[in-house]
Amino acid sequence: MSAGKKTGNILVWIILLLLIVGLGGFGVSNFGGSVQSIGKVGDTPIPIDDYARELQRELRTAETQTGAPVSVAQAEAFGLVARARGRAVTSATLDNEVSRLGLSVGDAQVRDQVLGYAAFQGLDGTFDREAYRFTLQQNGLTEAAFEEQIRRETARSLLQAAVLGGNTLPETYGKVLLDFIGARRSYTMIELTPQDLEVPVGTPDEAALQTYYDANAEAFTAPETKALTYAWLTPDMLIDSIAPDEDALRALYQARIDEFMQPERRLVERLIYPTEEEARTAKARLDSGEADFETLVAERGLELSDIDLGDVTRAALGAAGDAVFALEAPGVIGPVDTDLGPALIRMNAIIAAQETPFEDARDDLESELALDRARRIISDSITDIDDRLAAGATLEELADETEMTLGRIDYAGGQDDEAIAGYDAFRAAADAVQSGDFPEVIQLEDGGIFALRLDEITPARLRPLDEVRAAAIEGWQQGETRRLLVEKAEGLKTLLDAGDAPESFGLTVETADAVTRGGVTPQDLSETVFALEKGQSQVVESAGGVYLLRLDDILPPAEDDATDRLLLSALETQAAQGIGEDMFIYFSQSLLDAAGLTLDQAAINAVHAQFP
Repeated sequence: MSAGKKTGNILVWIILLLLIVGLGGFGVSNFGGSVQSIGKVGDTPIPIDDYARELQRELRTAETQTGAPVSVAQAEAFGLVARARGRAVTSATLDNEVSRLGLSVGDAQVRDQVLGYAAFQGLDGTFDREAYRFTLQQNGLTEAAFEEQIRRETARSLLQAAVLGGNTLPETYGKVLLDFIGARRSYTMIELTPQDLEVPVGTPDEAALQTYYDANAEAFTAPETKALTYAWLTPDMLIDSIAPDEDALRALYQARIDEFMQPERRLVERLIYPTEEEARTAKARLDSGEADFETLVAERGLELSDIDLGDVTRAALGAAGDAVFALEAPGVIGPVDTDLGPALIRMNAIIAAQETPFEDARDDLESELALDRARRIISDSITDIDDRLAAGATLEELADETEMTLGRIDYAGGQDDEAIAGYDAFRAAADAVQSGDFPEVIQLEDGGIFALRLDEITPARLRPLDEVRAAAIEGWQQGETRRLLVEKAEGLKTLLDAGDAPESFGLTVETADAVTRGGVTPQDLSETVFALEKGQSQVVESAGGVYLLRLDDILPPAEDDATDRLLLSALETQAAQGIGEDMFIYFSQSLLDAAGLTLDQAAINAVHAQFP
């Protein structure tokens, strides 16, 4: 595929992504009023609605990950607010540069994008002007404003593509990587185990045990512990008391109907050609057996990952949908017309429609609704519990008078082996609590709450030898065994270096021929194996035991190794993408530095006030 075509594909996906992000903010009401921006980059305003959409996107993502509502204050502490503001500022920075360059797109391109966007299509898959008007109206946008947004985002994407595209790596980069990845070694290895000692390690005498105990005092020191009393309440504690609401269950089922009623899909790859004649020639070669599909892809300068559309519905394939879905088994069809030009399409698998009736989904929906209701009940109770604590109520009284449950724990820093100690929020509070602190309500990650009180601190202490005698004996035996095995291995190394055959040692000898770094077993010996010179030996202590190694041969990468080529291709692609992303970051920052940034904190605060 030509560089122009590749750039075109990139632009299409960037544009679609930007559109999805833009429309993903639907649900954020237009802020209106006299304040329309949160600041400026040069002379270009940073629209207040753009920032609101970016912030809502971050909050929604965080809520999905945590399973609980996330406030703006929490989002600010997590760095999410700064990230949302940064994206809005970057978009305005690019818009400012686009305006300076006089870069724009024509009405035809804007029209094509509007007509192709699924949100504005009717049941027959064609553009529905009423759906277009209604969707925009519901989200506080006019047609002119939305189309101007598309125009700006498309122009911005052209500038982005110019920076991101066309990054190539030096040829030596790939060669160095391949030499490292594909390098091979042949080696001989002897693993020494306790059974290889002539005399087993016995029990230490009192003096030896005391010496070991004194030298490893840290291992026998009990950590500082805090005796804590806590009252807590989690959604799981309330779920059994919440009766399902039939209407709410059915409403939730309908709201998620796309999840429960998935249409038939196909796993598809699409290979675009500049002209229909070229596509027909390629199909003829495929049909005659002159070339397979992979060869055709490679001839276009592409990887299979570049043309993979994943699992798609009939509607998603547009004009090619009927032909692809007419296939009853995997195969290749074409040429067919697509939005990007004539194409050959390979269908790799049929994914049957999946229909989950309401009754089958009921239990999961009921659990979800009950948990959501339980979280709201707990959230609504926070003010009352805070007031009780402020009035002097004890944790014991809270447990008697509310739904909260009382508990006690001897907590050591980092401990997570008890139910409540498994929560990050509880461990953070337990680590921070000091004598005399008043209990306060703190939220847990799952929507639960707790309050705790420090009753007593037991300082760290060295446990007496008699208390840890069994552990001390076991530790001494392990250390002594390891010392004797290393000593024996060093003796064998001397013999090996003198020319004795490893098989003469009466131990199990393992050999490995032409293995790469990933093929060394145990894996933690890999670095040592590849650091040795040919004929050199070394005794290695690892987590798995004691080993005697000898490097027998150093070999270059295997010629024409398919696995190495695939890995190298993936690494080169990743590196090129990384370079492009770094260039884009530096480019954007340089534009921002040159144009200048001003922010209106009052406007930013106004956006934050719109979120709970």
